Amino acid sequence: MTLPGRPRVWFGRLPLRLRGWFGRLPVVTRLVLAVAVTMSLVLTAAAGLVYWRVQTALDRQLHDDLAAYRHSLDRAVRAGTAPPPGPSGSLYQVLDTHGRVLAASGAVGRRPLLTPAELGAAAQGHAVRRDVGSLLPITPDTLRLAAERVRAGGAVRVVVAAVRRGHRDEALRELLAQLALASGLTLIAASYVGYRTARAALRPVERYRTAAAALADGGPNLRLDVPADRDDEITRLGHTLNRMLDRLEASAVRERRFVADASHELRTPLSLLRAEVDLALHRPRSAEELDQTLRSVDAEVQRLIDLSNALLDLEELGSTGHITRAPVRPADLVETAVARHLRTAGRAGRQLTADAPDTPVDVDARWLVPALGNLVDNALRHGGGAVTVTATVHEDRLRLSVTDEGPGFPPGFLPRAFDRFARAEDSRTSAGSGLGLAFVQAVAMAHGGTARAENSGGGATVTLDVPC
Repeated sequence: MTLPGRPRVWFGRLPLRLRGWFGRLPVVTRLVLAVAVTMSLVLTAAAGLVYWRVQTALDRQLHDDLAAYRHSLDRAVRAGTAPPPGPSGSLYQVLDTHGRVLAASGAVGRRPLLTPAELGAAAQGHAVRRDVGSLLPITPDTLRLAAERVRAGGAVRVVVAAVRRGHRDEALRELLAQLALASGLTLIAASYVGYRTARAALRPVERYRTAAAALADGGPNLRLDVPADRDDEITRLGHTLNRMLDRLEASAVRERRFVADASHELRTPLSLLRAEVDLALHRPRSAEELDQTLRSVDAEVQRLIDLSNALLDLEELGSTGHITRAPVRPADLVETAVARHLRTAGRAGRQLTADAPDTPVDVDARWLVPALGNLVDNALRHGGGAVTVTATVHEDRLRLSVTDEGPGFPPGFLPRAFDRFARAEDSRTSAGSGLGLAFVQAVAMAHGGTARAENSGGGATVTLDVPC
């Protein structure tokens, strides 16, 4: 037993299957198919409109010729005169109500043109119109006829007028052939143009894909060849991919630098730790010697902790570059950064002063406070004399400066002062990781500002200049 809903379910699934098949085709093939289907519909509609207009015009002319010929036949039958000559290819028959042929054209003779039903309808006064033969397939003696009842001398006659459709059918067949040829050539040309256009439009995409595949396989150049003189969708895609590749390359560089920096800087304290432990375990030690060993180990562990924190802070700033601005007074910011170093300055007999306004600024104090603290710590460790911290606000920019009265930076050190692990060996040889100034520059850049180191008179000055 066939369920009524089963065919509907099958037909409902068919478009989904077609869509799935269509979606698996290459993009160029889908575009060409879409162009071909669309052009087929447009060409079919245009050809149908042209055919309908021409057929209507030919049928109107044929109808006018047949109507004029039938009226002249009707008048001749009523008057009892000879039928008049009609248009080229015209035929006639005069029948009684029983279907006997009373008069006819020589080309028709006694062959009946009406069926018994049509004869009965015409005898009752109904107009009968019919085409004999078909346009396609081709049939001989194609006619268009019209039959009506006529009274002649008290008798009822059925007058049949017909005209040949040969010229009209031939013209329509020729029109169909020309429309089919023109539509086919147009469809082929449109499909070819669509194919070439799709290939040309997608060629940059394929080039980008090939380049990306090469990069994924370890290619040396992390850039796509994007034309600089264009601004279309494909070109903008190329620029977007290049920006993405730049970010990936920068991320890879940061990762390699982090690993290299960590392995380079952690090797020394770990080696010292291992040496201290091995030496302590080599022979029995006194309590004093063990205490010295543990203090040395504690110092190296603290150095490892400080180094790890500095590296992680640099990586966090470099990987995200994200800061959260909030209103803060420069005076509070400077006071927080300086407070933790007052005791160190007092023990060293150094003067530590600060000068900052109360005008609120929008900065990220979470990063600026430790950056400023690094500068103060560097000045106390490596500089000499008084240390001055100054904050000024001018034209929506915050400038933080730390100045000491020591020997200043060696001239050869200034160009690389903000490089990671850079140290001024000739004048600033005390302990440190060499990451303080690098961290300061990272904080300044995250704010969209700059960091600058210089010698000013009798000391060194490091300045952060950030928008606020």
